[in-house]
Amino acid sequence: MGDTVLVQARDPGKLSMEIETALDEHRFSDSWKLFERHMQMEGFPRKSLLSKLLTSFAETLDAPWLEKAYSLVEQAIVESKQTLMDKEPLIYLSLSLAKCGLPVPASTILRKLIEMEQYPPANAWSAILAHMSLRTPSGAYLAAELILEIGYLFQDGRVDPRKKSNAPLIAMKPDTTSLNIALAGCLLAGTTRKAEQLLEMMPRLGVRVNACLLITMAQIYSRNGRREELKKLQRHVDEAPGLTSTQFRQFYDCLLSCHLKFGDLEAASDMVLKMLQKAKKARNFISMAELPSAGDGNKLLSKGKVSQESLHQKESDREVSQERLNDREYTNRVVSYQDFCRDRNFLQLHAEAKQVLEALLAKLQVQVELISTEHGILQPTEKIYVKLVKAFLEAGKIKELAAFLINSEKEDSPASNDDSALVHVINSCITLGWLDQAHDLVDEMRMAGVRAPSSIYSSLLKAYCTADRARDAGALLREARRAGIQLDSTSYEALMESRVLEKDTQGALHLFKEMKDEKLARGGHPKFEMLVKGCEENREAGLMTKLLREIREGQSMDSGVHDWNNVIHFFSKKRLMGDAEKALKKMRSLGLTPNAATFHSMVTGYAAVGGKYIEVTELWGEMKSIASATTSLKFDQELLDSVLYTFVRGGFFARANEVVDAMEKEKMFIDKYKYRALFLKYHKTLYKGKAPKFQTESQEKKREAALAFKKWLGLG
Repeated sequence: MGDTVLVQARDPGKLSMEIETALDEHRFSDSWKLFERHMQMEGFPRKSLLSKLLTSFAETLDAPWLEKAYSLVEQAIVESKQTLMDKEPLIYLSLSLAKCGLPVPASTILRKLIEMEQYPPANAWSAILAHMSLRTPSGAYLAAELILEIGYLFQDGRVDPRKKSNAPLIAMKPDTTSLNIALAGCLLAGTTRKAEQLLEMMPRLGVRVNACLLITMAQIYSRNGRREELKKLQRHVDEAPGLTSTQFRQFYDCLLSCHLKFGDLEAASDMVLKMLQKAKKARNFISMAELPSAGDGNKLLSKGKVSQESLHQKESDREVSQERLNDREYTNRVVSYQDFCRDRNFLQLHAEAKQVLEALLAKLQVQVELISTEHGILQPTEKIYVKLVKAFLEAGKIKELAAFLINSEKEDSPASNDDSALVHVINSCITLGWLDQAHDLVDEMRMAGVRAPSSIYSSLLKAYCTADRARDAGALLREARRAGIQLDSTSYEALMESRVLEKDTQGALHLFKEMKDEKLARGGHPKFEMLVKGCEENREAGLMTKLLREIREGQSMDSGVHDWNNVIHFFSKKRLMGDAEKALKKMRSLGLTPNAATFHSMVTGYAAVGGKYIEVTELWGEMKSIASATTSLKFDQELLDSVLYTFVRGGFFARANEVVDAMEKEKMFIDKYKYRALFLKYHKTLYKGKAPKFQTESQEKKREAALAFKKWLGLG
């Protein structure tokens, strides 16, 4: 091989033939060495050979060869040799990079194609974005950025579709599938404020909303606390044709979650009760349909039975299709460049994008926790009961909690009164030491005409005795007698021990005589004691275990913060920053601490107005102060990215460097391509020459900060 290279060193034509032969024989190491020799001799080879080299490396789906191919693209651009690269090989390389989890080079190629006005069609770039979103959070973030950049070209009818010369550009316009991919990726990556920017852009692009997009929108609004937007969507969801039970489940899970976020316990509990009522009616109908009947009625009821069987079939079909979907390995599926080129309209890529979208949406379906479906009927899960109970208890709404649980039991009766949700809640309160709340719930049960089991009275009475609350224990004993509840011997023993400790010997003897007269055997309530022991050992014990875990480990969210965040977001979106500032001031005066969503709305609002760099600097100072003092504010990628963008746009490079340091410290992804383009657009000639001989300390620091940022971008 070495002799061949030496012989051909004086003949570039023969060297090109040898490179082509090595590529045909998949001798990629040899082809790369030959290519490097060609670059030393003649520079880049002819267009067809360069395209073959790029596509051959791309076909391997091997990261090292893909990186070498991308380095050639970068070198060609630096040397202004873009004309040597056709659109199709670059799209193919970008797709392979995306499949291998390399979103930065994949997105850079797409951006360069747009810069060169070699517009990739939406069918092609949507598949690339789909693989980027599926693989990594940074890929999902870049996918959203790309759609925002591409969408900007088409907003408000900027491109005239009637002109034939605009046809390649029109083919690049984002469609429903591409937007759904980016939105689903943002949801999975947790960058839902970036996703909301895409939603705000959709009407300006004239994108049609389908059933999948409706549910994705609902999930974004729910995560961001946009309850009013969710309510507006509800009518569209209820009227939308072709929605599956899974999609209905996702939407109402979002709505229920949002009610909880805002502390609207009345709306949340009403939703749960309505679900239970509808589920009860549906179960009764199915039971009637399964009963044998005579005459024409048999035909009518058999239809109900068939529909139930068809529901079973549809659900099993969906499970099978889901298994098939999960079994597909999109990233390892190799499509040869020849097959890629035959599909001139990129229809196969569009179909692949839809398949990846299904995989993304399937991942989102798994995240639904508050609602389940059975035979297509929506039903609340234990998780929603746990969250509601915790919220009621924290709000001190004992009467409302008891009413909700009693009404829910009427619609969905437990096997026994001892196993009801209300009993589990009371037991949980006793275990946590919340004895007043437990007693209040027992009183509410009694007033509602629901008989509490003796185990509740017994365990609460013992807890009072342990807490040295003999008076409350005595009051509970009298209530139990009036209710006709027979306490066990261990309850009496606990009361007697309590009286002895208080030196009330007469009272202890009276209780002993009463226990003897009742002929109570020693025993107690082993079932309850086993339940509590199981909870303490963290074993699975149903609703009580989950409730205890949620109360001990779950985070409490101040609904007031969500309310004010929505107000600030509304004003910022409308660019009414004076009103937004007043709302933020009022929020602080109420003792509410702004969080990342609050500051994000303010910063993006200032950025939209323009020129408000001092205000953003003041906000950045407040953010750092809050973040260092409390845990209520945690910097996230979306917030810091919006702050960084504003500082770079305004030339505040000392502050920009601070934000970069904060992002790199937390290992957050930063889209350097975006900031490089922003810097070159607004500060291209900044500090290009030598430093002046005479400058103040402030000027020197500004210059050093700008040069440091420029170096970080790779422009220094």
